[in-house]
Amino acid sequence: MPVCYRHPDKETWIRCQRCEKPICPDCMRDASVGFQCPDCVKEGARSTRQGKAVYGGKRLTGNPMATTFALIAANLVGFFAIRSGGGRVLDALALLPQSSTRGFQEVEGVSGGAYWQVLTSAFSHYDVLHLGFNMLALYFLGPMLEQVLGRLRFLAVYFVSAFTASAAVMLVSNPNSQTLGASGAIFGLMGALVVVAFKVKADLRQILFWLGLNLVFTFYNTGSISWQGHLGGLLGGALTAAIIVYAPRKRREVIQWTGIVLVLVVALVVIAAQAVVLG
Repeated sequence: MPVCYRHPDKETWIRCQRCEKPICPDCMRDASVGFQCPDCVKEGARSTRQGKAVYGGKRLTGNPMATTFALIAANLVGFFAIRSGGGRVLDALALLPQSSTRGFQEVEGVSGGAYWQVLTSAFSHYDVLHLGFNMLALYFLGPMLEQVLGRLRFLAVYFVSAFTASAAVMLVSNPNSQTLGASGAIFGLMGALVVVAFKVKADLRQILFWLGLNLVFTFYNTGSISWQGHLGGLLGGALTAAIIVYAPRKRREVIQWTGIVLVLVVALVVIAAQAVVLG
């Protein structure tokens, strides 16, 4: 007859519903179904305290919009810096693939060593309406993804989308035209939201309607809107989100972060290679 794993002198036919170790009445702990051993109860309490989100991220505590507000604040800082510093600050922060001469002034681009522009351009706005529309979209999209993915994975989607948007601009757009704005990262959040909704089998019609409307508006105004950045950000955000939500539970974090880093590395390699070509 089996004996309790903690009290070898006590025979028992009762087993823990979780690990199936034999437990005596003194060691039985009520569970939602049957009984659990003290070790499994401690493990369950530890996991609950860790507060893992659905896809492995840490469950949010405190303000669920904290990261979104931080990103909005960073964009506001970029906006006021450009408005107060004028064209010199704009030329330093906006993404210019190839260095060029404008009037009598040489404007440095990524090909000339201004590699920071592939990131700072995602936090740069000159027009109030441009800033307002992007921040409004971030305000609505950010908290939803922040709560589902966790803060770190949400930030990963945002920044990877910004870099893939810059990679697309470097690769396809006019190398002598400047690109700025958070639109590439915002489109990345849209792509991520589509992937998450598809994963949980949610109704995609409303999400796809707004995404389609934004894409139509983008390609209708190609003269003033960077369709390259929008499309690059959309693909980057969707791919990053797919890596996060479809990673198997076994070794989930390793697979997620390895995949995210690979997407980021590919974007950076494209940027660097195109900078060499344009230089």
